[in-house]
Amino acid sequence: MHRRWSVVRTLLASAALAGAFALAGCDTDGVSIPSKALKELSPETQALLEQKHMPKESSMLARIFKEEAELEIWKVDDTGRYALLKTYPICRWSGDLGPKVKEGDRQAPEGFYNITPGLMNPNSAYYLSFNLGYPNAFDRAHDRTGAQLMVHGDCSSRGCYAMTDDQIGEIYALARESFFGGQKSFQVQAYPFRMNPLNMARHRNSPHLAFWKMLKEGYDHFEVTRLEPKVDVCEKRYVFDAASADGKPMRFDPRGRCPAYEIPQDIASAVKEKQNRDEQETQSLAWRTPVAPSRAGIDGGMHASFLNKLKTREQMDADGRVRVVAGTAAPASMGNNVNPPRASDGSIAVADATPNDATGSASRKTSSDSGSFTDRLLGMFRSSPASQPAETQLAGSPAPKTKPAAAPRPAPTQVAAPAARPQPASQPQQQQTDANAAEPQLRAWPGGPPPAAAAANTPAAPAQAARPTASTGNVMSGAQPTLSSSSFDSRWGGMR
Repeated sequence: MHRRWSVVRTLLASAALAGAFALAGCDTDGVSIPSKALKELSPETQALLEQKHMPKESSMLARIFKEEAELEIWKVDDTGRYALLKTYPICRWSGDLGPKVKEGDRQAPEGFYNITPGLMNPNSAYYLSFNLGYPNAFDRAHDRTGAQLMVHGDCSSRGCYAMTDDQIGEIYALARESFFGGQKSFQVQAYPFRMNPLNMARHRNSPHLAFWKMLKEGYDHFEVTRLEPKVDVCEKRYVFDAASADGKPMRFDPRGRCPAYEIPQDIASAVKEKQNRDEQETQSLAWRTPVAPSRAGIDGGMHASFLNKLKTREQMDADGRVRVVAGTAAPASMGNNVNPPRASDGSIAVADATPNDATGSASRKTSSDSGSFTDRLLGMFRSSPASQPAETQLAGSPAPKTKPAAAPRPAPTQVAAPAARPQPASQPQQQQTDANAAEPQLRAWPGGPPPAAAAANTPAAPAQAARPTASTGNVMSGAQPTLSSSSFDSRWGGMR
């Protein structure tokens, strides 16, 4: 019986993936679906699904964090809400923190994307892949250009999020199973970093801050509900979980004026409470948290777990400049075309230091080619070992000398507005992120804070209230849904 069901599933998979080709506008005549696209989930993953009470056909959602270089897969469990299944380290992403703007800028996109079966590619040149669907309605409203931005294997990126082949094989299979379960599409939420108060404080001077605050609204909607937020676009901005204020159908024009809408009261209240709490903590942290160093001239990042496999080491050239080089070729498990993140001078960009606790106290170096050789050499040893986890210590690198940490500045009783905050005299000003206008850094973040800093990023428990029908007490001038997830038909209907 089991064998017969396995054969049926294989036939269904072939039909589904052939349908994906048709939806993508490909010629399916004579196309055979490769076995890698039909591969069953591993026994370990199936056991994990059972342990977490997640049917393998239940709906799926993905979240991507550039700076941390991590991709999360969430599945609906037996409570009817999303729960975290697994976090995958990203092998490579390219560009800088911030949205993709134009073709050729090497930027990996940030925003909310909707993955249908037609965007799944079983015959990818990079093992397996799915297209993010960039540009979406928001991107098009801002006249952004580019195409074929993927999540794929082979650990090589030119604007994509690259995983290892084993990783993308598992993610692809999880998506396939969700489509079998009736999910019409799964949402990918791509962020510059985990949208917590510490990171918002670190990036408070970024020119992308307004855009990131808008993304954080969607992040917060998911955090408090553990339900896929309905995403619409109007007035060139994202709108989340909008419901009709008068019961009439709504039409959202990405460039036009938002229709009257409301956010269900329990969601709106929970989100507002979280935002107020986060804003207060962000302002408090900003007094004693260094601004994130400029990434000017650094192309993308790689999770520390992969970077360490390259056995990087520091090397001094004939001019006395310290560079970081790969000691060995990438292991076969990482792919055949691994390209580590590099600064504009050709050196590999590696981890330096990270905030060592949730309060934001940190020891961080922002060295560049400026300064004397002695200053740059001493700068290599300024980070305290306690603030740099073992995962970011590089093979062949000298152990940093310990230096007593300065006492953090106490938070004032009355929190001042961000614009009025005095900056510590020792705090470097954030540099312009234009790669053509800034000096390159020899050392920078490859994928953001390593796991030690992520302890402060544990999501808050969601509000345990089912998504209600629209109320009339929270009317807004706001965002026809581009992604509807609240109805049974849209979440569990047949494949489209």
